[in-house]
Amino acid sequence: MSAKFQAVVMAGGSGSRLWPSSRGLFPKQFLSIAGEETMLQATLSRVSGILDCSTSVICNEEHRFIVAQQSHESKHHLTSIILEPVGRNTAPAVALAAFEAMESTVETSAAPLLLVMAADHVIEDVDAFIQAVGVAKVQAESGKIVTFGIVPESAHTGYGYIQRGDEFGIGSFSVSRFVEKPDAKTAQSYLEDGGYYWNSGMFLFAADVYLAELKAFRPDIYDACQKAYLGKTRDVDFLRVDADAFNACPDESIDYAVMEKTDKAVVVPLAAGWSDVGAWSSLWEIGDQDAYGNVSSGDVLSHNTSNSYIRAEHRLVATVGLDNIVVVETNDAILVAAKDQVQDVKKIVELLKWQGRSEFMQHRHVYRPWGVFDSIDNGERYQVKRITVKPGAKLSVQMHHHRAEHWIVVSGTAKVTNGDKELMLTENQSTYIPVGVVHALENPGVIPLELIEVQSGSYLGEDDIVRFEDRYGRA
Repeated sequence: MSAKFQAVVMAGGSGSRLWPSSRGLFPKQFLSIAGEETMLQATLSRVSGILDCSTSVICNEEHRFIVAQQSHESKHHLTSIILEPVGRNTAPAVALAAFEAMESTVETSAAPLLLVMAADHVIEDVDAFIQAVGVAKVQAESGKIVTFGIVPESAHTGYGYIQRGDEFGIGSFSVSRFVEKPDAKTAQSYLEDGGYYWNSGMFLFAADVYLAELKAFRPDIYDACQKAYLGKTRDVDFLRVDADAFNACPDESIDYAVMEKTDKAVVVPLAAGWSDVGAWSSLWEIGDQDAYGNVSSGDVLSHNTSNSYIRAEHRLVATVGLDNIVVVETNDAILVAAKDQVQDVKKIVELLKWQGRSEFMQHRHVYRPWGVFDSIDNGERYQVKRITVKPGAKLSVQMHHHRAEHWIVVSGTAKVTNGDKELMLTENQSTYIPVGVVHALENPGVIPLELIEVQSGSYLGEDDIVRFEDRYGRA
């Protein structure tokens, strides 16, 4: 019986180098920055081209509803959404997926083949990718651990490299060694040599082979992940592992934990227009450049500007006299950076975090399982939000110790619990909720409910919420 094929999509990255578009609560894999689909949806679409391939996504607990919503919107069915209590890098994350895959294996069938991919990569030539997966499948079925090496297009210093060894079957090679990110001179020598590939971080292997190698080389990671998985619980599509056990797991990548130690490593070359979109300069590299070498997105006007990346998300952005510059505008922040220094955008994120500013973690638009809210205005003792509730969705039954709220319906129908009263409000109708009163908001209609919420009080933080009932399982 042939092995089942399962894609494992890792969606746990923070994407800090793509700030201000990417934030902690809504990182780059959930953004539409390299096409009409979000990066996660594009990855799921890519997988759908492989016949008989089921899909699991691994993500942070706080991103679970975004993954569920985006997969639902794009009509991609997920076998499961595995939730990591904390980030512990790729080796533990994939171990959880491998344990789950093995649990579903019938004794008479072969262990499933796991195609491990990141949710935030761009692959322009999907046919070439699927062809490379076919080559890798042959090696994985024979017990090899396959990594995909990107045929280099330049002497890039931002990627690790894989040096190939002897040819190992049609279209694949043994791995001679893995190399850390090189300096410019070394990278140029790799490019000229022709025997080196960029390390893509994508893999294909049988679940039992990976677990056996992990147990052999990093038994501490294996034991922690096994314990975490055995303590799992399931909540609809979500799989939660034991938090204490997983927290105790070492932080390690697949490369360090397994690939650099195993004698089963094989590399399959891949030339498919790949990019990990690791910085804003990557979007300039893969974008459609105009006659002046500019890549623009949104409402942009440029004069005497060249070799630049300009992204306008909410308003007109105009540039004059710029060269090799990145400009990114969002509704609450603007980034201006030299294109050759965009790797250091993460330093800005670190500074925002150190200063306790919210811009490192969330946008003005904050997504919730029931919809989204936009903080329109705020000042001393007041805050104004525009709230959109999806059809059939309901906010938790809750109360606040420090703030009162006034709701005004803009469009749609609101079913409101306000203390011991239940109200149906439509356009231009409103209700006032005093401090300490238990309340709830629901959209019973078939169109989105939009309303304006005016908060007033001595403290307006999002943590001033006492939930009594919540259909989404939040504390």
